[in-house]
Amino acid sequence: MNQDLTARIIWSRACISGAVLGVFSGIFIFLNQAAGSIAAPVVASSLSFVLWLVKFAGCILLMRFFMKKLCKDFGEATNSDTFKFGVMTAFLSALILSAASLANILFISPELFESQMAAVIQSYSSMLDSNSMSMIEKMQDSYPQISFFSNLVYCFLYGTVLSAILSRNIPVRDPFANYEK
Repeated sequence: MNQDLTARIIWSRACISGAVLGVFSGIFIFLNQAAGSIAAPVVASSLSFVLWLVKFAGCILLMRFFMKKLCKDFGEATNSDTFKFGVMTAFLSALILSAASLANILFISPELFESQMAAVIQSYSSMLDSNSMSMIEKMQDSYPQISFFSNLVYCFLYGTVLSAILSRNIPVRDPFANYEK
């Protein structure tokens, strides 16, 4: 890490960019929930796909924007610095998104979660024996925690891979800069 670009500065900037990415992604939880309430299943599925596509592209573009902004503000930033920044941003945004998802399951719309779990249990009840059904019902109580940690791990890994891909070309370095005739 360069002298002017300290770990404290990277963490500070990662907190801001992680909050923006986390809130941006968290908004789509509620937009998808609203899209799912549309009566026509084809329209609801199409709208959910479009929302997912916007979220996917938006997260990539936002991460790229924040990494380029870091390099613009600190001209001495290296590819390693942008990768570290991206990993920190990914962790913080994953934490915010997972917390928003947990809050949605536990407090904001628990009745939606309960109705979805009841529908799943009802649809599989004819195919499963009583032991399997009792295990599903026991898992229902642990679902919020499972959802939180699986979202956290998935989003962090996605952000880390995205950071690794983007940081290879941010900042752009001239491969012929040290070339001598």
